[in-house]
Amino acid sequence: AMNMSRIVGPVVAGTLLASVGSQYVFLLNALLSIAAFMIILRWRSQPKVSALPGERFFGAMRVGLQHVMQSPRMRVVLLRIFTFFLQSSALMALLPLIARRLEGGATTFTALLAAMGAGAIFAALFLPRLRRGFSRDAFVAAGTGVHAVAALLTTLAPNIWLAMPASALAGMAWIATANSLTLSAQLALPNWVRARGMSIYQMALMGGSAVGAALWGYVASASSVTLSIAVAAAFGPLALLLTRRLSVDGGLDADHTPVRPVARAPEPVIAIAPDEGPVMVTVEYIIDPARAVDFNAVMQDTRRARLRQGALSWGLFRDTTVPGRYIEYFLDENWIEHQRRHERFTAADIGLREQRLAFHIGGADPRVQRYVGEPMNDSANANRRP
Repeated sequence: AMNMSRIVGPVVAGTLLASVGSQYVFLLNALLSIAAFMIILRWRSQPKVSALPGERFFGAMRVGLQHVMQSPRMRVVLLRIFTFFLQSSALMALLPLIARRLEGGATTFTALLAAMGAGAIFAALFLPRLRRGFSRDAFVAAGTGVHAVAALLTTLAPNIWLAMPASALAGMAWIATANSLTLSAQLALPNWVRARGMSIYQMALMGGSAVGAALWGYVASASSVTLSIAVAAAFGPLALLLTRRLSVDGGLDADHTPVRPVARAPEPVIAIAPDEGPVMVTVEYIIDPARAVDFNAVMQDTRRARLRQGALSWGLFRDTTVPGRYIEYFLDENWIEHQRRHERFTAADIGLREQRLAFHIGGADPRVQRYVGEPMNDSANANRRP
C-alpha cells in the first residue's frame, strides 16, 4: 500500500495539475491529510500485555537502531533500498524535463506518470506469480536491471507513444523491487522492534530518494538529462555487482515467534529500584578446548543477539588457569531494561541458546550471575554507613 501510494499519488496530482490547476492539487492534499488524521484518531491498536512500564523515548530509539545495526540481514536490506532509490529517483526527478524534451507540457508529464502508475498497479496484482521461482536476491537484481533499462528507454524515446510503455515498464520494476525489499525487512524483524526497524528502513528509502534527486539533478544541469539518467541507470547494476556477496534472503527466514525464556531470572534478595543500573550478567561455560573455534563462532551469533535485545556491551573471556572455561558477560542499562529482555525472546533465540548449551560439558547448566552497578559517590556511601 505504501509503495503503491508513492506511484498513484503523483499520477493523481499530475492529472489535476493538467486539467484544473495547481490549487486543486493542494486542496486535495489538505483533504487527504485531514482524512488520514481522522483515521489515526479512530484507530485503536491492540494494547501490549506487559507488567513493565513503557520504554523511554531515547532508550527505545537506541535499542531500535542497535537492533538494526546488529542484524546482518537488515544492514543488507538498508543498503539495497538506499542504492535502489538512489538509482530510481533519477527518472522520477527528471520526468518533467523528459516531458519537455518530448515537446509536451503538464499533459505529457501526467501521461508518463499515469503509464508508470499503471505498470506499478499491474505488477502489484501479479507479484506472487512474478516472484515464483525466484529468490528475493534474484528478483531484486532483475528489478534493478529492468528499471535501469526502462529509464534509459524512457529518456531516449523519440515520442510519447514509445516513452509511455518504457515508463510503464519502469513502474513495474520499481514496485516489484521495492516490495521485495520491504518484505525482506519485515521478515528480518521480530514483533517487538518491527515498527522501529521499519522506520529506519523508511529513513534509508527517503534518504536514497533525496540524495538521488539532488545528485542526478546536479548531473543533469552540468551535462544533460540523458547523461544523468544513463549514469543513474549504470549505478544500480554496478552497485549490485560490487555487493553481490551480500544477500537480502539471509538463508532461511528466522523464526521470530515470541516465546518465554526457558529459565526465568531468580528474584533478587536485595532491594533494587527499576532504574538502578547498569546490570551486568555473567554466564560461565565449560567446554572441550578442542571445540573452541566452533564455540567462538556460536558466541559471535550470541553477541549479535544480546546486542539486538538491548545490551549496552558484550564480551567473552577465557580462564587462564582452567582450560575450556569461558565467561560471557553483557551489560543492560538498568534493572527494568534487564527484565524487558525476557519479553524480547523469540524462537530463534531459544535455538541459539540450545547451540550454546551443546558445547557446555559441566555437570549442570551454565552458571548465571547478575550484578547491579554500585554508586561510588560520597552521598551514596554515607547512606550505606551503619
